[in-house]
Amino acid sequence: MVDVLAAPPRAKPDAALRTLGAISVAHWVSHFHMLVLALLFPFLKEKLGTGFVELGFALTVFAVVSGLTQAPLGYVVDRIGARSILIAGLCLGGFALIMLGLNPTYPWLLASAALLGLANSVYHPADYAILSAHMDERRMGRAFSIHTFSGFLGGAMAPAIVAVLVTTVGGAGALIAAGATGPLAAAVLIIARTPDAVARPPSGEDAAPQPGVLTPAILLLMLFFLLLGLSTAGISNFGVVALMSGYGSSYSAANLALTAFLGASAFGVLAGGVLADRTKRHGEVAAMCFAINSGVVLVIALASMPPLLLVIMMALAGFLGGVIAPSRDMLVRDAAPPGGAGRAFGIVSTGFNIGGIVSPLLFGWIMDNNLPHWVFGVSALFMALTVVLALMTDRPRVSNPAA
Repeated sequence: MVDVLAAPPRAKPDAALRTLGAISVAHWVSHFHMLVLALLFPFLKEKLGTGFVELGFALTVFAVVSGLTQAPLGYVVDRIGARSILIAGLCLGGFALIMLGLNPTYPWLLASAALLGLANSVYHPADYAILSAHMDERRMGRAFSIHTFSGFLGGAMAPAIVAVLVTTVGGAGALIAAGATGPLAAAVLIIARTPDAVARPPSGEDAAPQPGVLTPAILLLMLFFLLLGLSTAGISNFGVVALMSGYGSSYSAANLALTAFLGASAFGVLAGGVLADRTKRHGEVAAMCFAINSGVVLVIALASMPPLLLVIMMALAGFLGGVIAPSRDMLVRDAAPPGGAGRAFGIVSTGFNIGGIVSPLLFGWIMDNNLPHWVFGVSALFMALTVVLALMTDRPRVSNPAA
């Protein structure tokens, strides 16, 4: 039986490298755009005459729109193609920021946040559909890791880039310049001749009912992504205030610890890509790293330690969290039916969006109740829960004879 959802033939090495580079640029932009509004809150607060609650509501709009549209766009990617959707997402995100820079009003802030949320929902299903279809199977883990690393790098570079833009061209100019990176990245995709990835519709005698993507494994992976997002969001968003109020850390020491956590995460992703290509037991790799990491974070929650040791422990926790990412992505790819990578990644990534909605409320409540150690304690608990889910979702990849 011919697999009617088979991916196109793998690209030659130079074409594959060009494709990976273009997709990584798009992922860099996605993480960069996610932080622009928050980084410009001081400018927006003064310009719009609003409070932080109103500004924070814009981020809620972003998370809700992204969460509601990610799974449907995964289906669109598999139906009409990933390349055109990815280019449209980059242009839409850029348009949202440029229009806010030209019309800095509160209604436009909310509209910009909604459009950015819609644009953000494009990246995971489109990126992973293209990579799954065109990267060498033997190097798939490393391809995923470079893609993830580029996103981490976009987030890490965002504060410095936005600070320079505000200093040189002002807040409105910073919005316009940041938005321009979207169309520029779209141009990179076009110039690099990035290939498409689309499921071919069944036809003729070989047509057969295609497997659905809403399988128990995919639903478990969505829960897995939710727990993963919750386990890291508390540390990323509330780690500094928790360390300052509960551990006696200075502002600079707390920021150094968080920087160590985030920086080590990025390099852990690269190491995790090599590891993912050397094993087929991606669930076991993720479970082992989560088990060790939950212990590391639990030690941070329970023990008082000098600043240097705290930075080392935070770096170790970040590194282990990064190592997990490529194996996490391989689990989703293995669980996806042939030709269904866009849908699968769209559905499971919704877990991240739900976590983005829930985590500020949960960890904000923890801090409001003066329980800073529980920021790390609850994060360790979520990590421990992911160990079970990682093992439950590990299964052999669906064979694809035409791939």
